[in-house]
Amino acid sequence: MSQFYSPTAIQGGIDEYKGEWKVAQISHLLKRTMFGSSPDDIAYFQKKTVSQTIDELLASPTPVEPPLNYYETLDYKDPQGIKFGETWVNAIYGDGTVNSKRRASYKYWWVMQMANQKKSIHEKIVLFWHNHFATEINDIDDARYVYIHNTVLRKFALGNFKEFVKQITLDPAMLRYLNGRLNTKNAPDENYGRELQELFTVGKGSGSKYTEDDVKAAARVLTGFNINADKMVYNFNINNHDTTDKKFSSFYNNTVIKGTSSAAGAEKELDDLLSMIFAVDEVSKFICRKLYQFFIYYDITPTVEKDIIEPLAKIFRDNKYEIKPVLAALLKSQHFFDANVYGSMIKSPLDLVIGTLREFNVAFPSPKDFLQEYYNLFGEMVRQGQIMQQDIGDPPNVAGWSAYYQAPMFYGIWINSDTYPKRNQYTDTFINSGFTKNNKKIQLDVVAFAKKMPTPNEPNKLISDSLEILYKVPVTTELVQQLKKDILLSGQSTDYYWTELWDTMINKPNDTNTLNMVTTRLRNLFKYLMALPEYQLS
Repeated sequence: MSQFYSPTAIQGGIDEYKGEWKVAQISHLLKRTMFGSSPDDIAYFQKKTVSQTIDELLASPTPVEPPLNYYETLDYKDPQGIKFGETWVNAIYGDGTVNSKRRASYKYWWVMQMANQKKSIHEKIVLFWHNHFATEINDIDDARYVYIHNTVLRKFALGNFKEFVKQITLDPAMLRYLNGRLNTKNAPDENYGRELQELFTVGKGSGSKYTEDDVKAAARVLTGFNINADKMVYNFNINNHDTTDKKFSSFYNNTVIKGTSSAAGAEKELDDLLSMIFAVDEVSKFICRKLYQFFIYYDITPTVEKDIIEPLAKIFRDNKYEIKPVLAALLKSQHFFDANVYGSMIKSPLDLVIGTLREFNVAFPSPKDFLQEYYNLFGEMVRQGQIMQQDIGDPPNVAGWSAYYQAPMFYGIWINSDTYPKRNQYTDTFINSGFTKNNKKIQLDVVAFAKKMPTPNEPNKLISDSLEILYKVPVTTELVQQLKKDILLSGQSTDYYWTELWDTMINKPNDTNTLNMVTTRLRNLFKYLMALPEYQLS
């Protein structure tokens, strides 16, 4: 990360921020809570206060439509009779071929939700929980299960974390992914019992003192749960459940969970297990640390632990593990808006791919008229994330993507000799030629973006206003002047050259020669800006 930006100590506590509310602050907030900071969203929130903006970002989201059959062709029909344009999420499994097509439909659909997000944190926090409760489509296999799993993430993303963990525990995709469905009294499987504690609740930091015996006891509590494949919900088989008492260590206050011999009793054992885990303060601290690293910065210093994590954890506990109050306190804090936070994070591949789409307001073909092309173009966005090492729905393992947790590099893992050129190839292609499927193309409209700037006919202002949206770290005045001279002015000595060129384009919309000249210069400008390391920072 040395070639990128490394902040000095971040200042401020969780007291509410009362400072400036301009483009710099708004774009910082939006880049961290959404995917990119589009000029339209910035203009919208300039009319709000900081508190009003964050409250709106945290508002309950509207439901989304499920993924569709986009894959039908003249040569291929869905074997279950799901027609083109209809959803497959409630169909029977079918065969491997149609399931593979549905899995693609699911991935493309998910990226659509990110690109078409409302003014809301919801898509970003769903990605956070996807990384936290990591599952892999390749292992789960059944596209219907992974869609159901996604609906659980969406439902509880801003809800109650304790209930969230319970529903994840009983989720068919998770029961398959971490072998919960195979966990029986005669052959206990400790996989989920371990990850429930190590990755999902108390973590493995210095304050987490659970034992191997606690893992085994948790596995015994969870015996007997499996999947009802017809209804795609969890099922319980009392004959496979360990009905004996389960004793836990002093870390859990030597709790004993009484064994039961009924389905209702088994769910009570699960409730008792979660109540026992959530009685440990380390749960609140562990989750608050992860939220901090996802939304602010990876380095949790002793000062951050004391002044940020511990107060947030108390808010979490005081609100009975409701997620929204914690996020509200964090995002409204002086600490979040400290200038040292700006640009301190390397964009994930999805932040780069989707953020670029949204900041340049890329227009896709109508899904009503060109559903297959619409899906396939979003499929290209999925592929771009994949080649940059973030394959949505398929993190590398149950711990998620290592850039979110692996010390000491953290976000720096996203950037290497393989991925950095591919990031530049993505933005270069998007500017130069765009991406095409069946003669339908998406491309960055650099002229439309420039028109969103307050005074695009003034070259200095055009560059500085664009940088305020696209970059979160300052660049030198010398660079701005060089870009102006070499690109916008084409070597001319006076700014009037660009002003006249722009004004002619506006006043003579049918003058294609002038439009082409403006477009070429803007493409060169933005291609250059997006190839620099500063564009990789959020």
